[in-house]
Amino acid sequence: MPAALDQLAAASSLSIEECPGLLTCLATVTDPRDPRGLLHPLVGVLAICAAAVLTGATSLLAISEWAADASQSVLARLGARCDPFTGQHHAPGEATIRRVLAQVDGDVLDRAVSSWLSVRCPQVGGRLLRAIAVDGKSLRGAARAHDRKIHLLAAVDHATSTVLGQVDVGTKTNEITCFQPLLDAIDLTGAVVTSDAMHTQREHAEYLGGRGAHYIVIVKGNQKKLRKQMKSLPWKQIPLQNRTAETGHGRSEIRRIKVCTVVGLLFPGAAQAIELKRRRLNRKTGKISVKTVYAVTSLTAEQANPAQLASLIRGHWSVEALHHMRDTTFAEDASQLRTGNAPRAMATWRNLAIGALRLAGCRSIATALRKNARDATRPCKSWPSHDHKTVIAEPFRIR
Repeated sequence: MPAALDQLAAASSLSIEECPGLLTCLATVTDPRDPRGLLHPLVGVLAICAAAVLTGATSLLAISEWAADASQSVLARLGARCDPFTGQHHAPGEATIRRVLAQVDGDVLDRAVSSWLSVRCPQVGGRLLRAIAVDGKSLRGAARAHDRKIHLLAAVDHATSTVLGQVDVGTKTNEITCFQPLLDAIDLTGAVVTSDAMHTQREHAEYLGGRGAHYIVIVKGNQKKLRKQMKSLPWKQIPLQNRTAETGHGRSEIRRIKVCTVVGLLFPGAAQAIELKRRRLNRKTGKISVKTVYAVTSLTAEQANPAQLASLIRGHWSVEALHHMRDTTFAEDASQLRTGNAPRAMATWRNLAIGALRLAGCRSIATALRKNARDATRPCKSWPSHDHKTVIAEPFRIR
């Protein structure tokens, strides 16, 4: 796994405390197994799972097969069990991996992985705004196999598609009640949180204001009075302030945005109202569709201009891109893994793989996975910086 980021090239003196290795973070996960008769250390099993998924493993069987083929040096760096008599390192079998992932605390594992990723995210400075997207995803394959809905709510960094936090939405609740617990462990100071219409809630806006963060929320039917107020604004008298065009995936899209500062919007902390019109042309059928979207933000005109607001709204789809990648590249929805917390743990490893490769500058995740699969040592190697003079912290380092 490439652990040294190009964005951190200048930070060659990072200490373990400042930039902990993955093994250090995984060591914070509590072992749920009975201590009697344990052979394989928890950190070693978890690290092997992370490394195997970084080579494209999509199932527990594939993880165990990768571990069985790994060399002694790779197993040693991952913290695999060492036989005290022979000195040989032994990889855990599929049954052991299944038991560990089924029993491990998903919240603690997510926090460990997210902390490793978040400390490596590039720091935003100047006029650039750090943006975090909040959205949920259901693991459809697990639901089909066990008739149990597993729905995960994640906070994703716009710029790097790195998952900064993830929580399991229980069957007796919904995403709304999990919004604040998800963000409690994330530093939101000066950040902009984007979300879909479900999270256009007054309580969420007040919470973000109390955390020193801003928001951009979509206004739909769940906020009827606010939507009515937005539609009644004199948009025809407001000049067009930004226009972008994009072509791809068999369609062409033009987005036009108008922004105005309004006092008295029916939403806590709202400073600007936004009207976004999307004109989409299906290049195969020739069908044209026009959609108008309204949004409000706590950012003032001095903090974000119309072009920046348009970019932030568009950037929210980074979380959708992450979900699509987990489905297409890692076949997440096709997986019918259903044992205990194992489905969620596998989603965590996929988030780790995508985030680590993105932070290392990989544009194609599938290509990077195939490259890692050709050499079992690659997921454990450090990653050189731009100037090739410094090598920053290895990922599977432990104190």
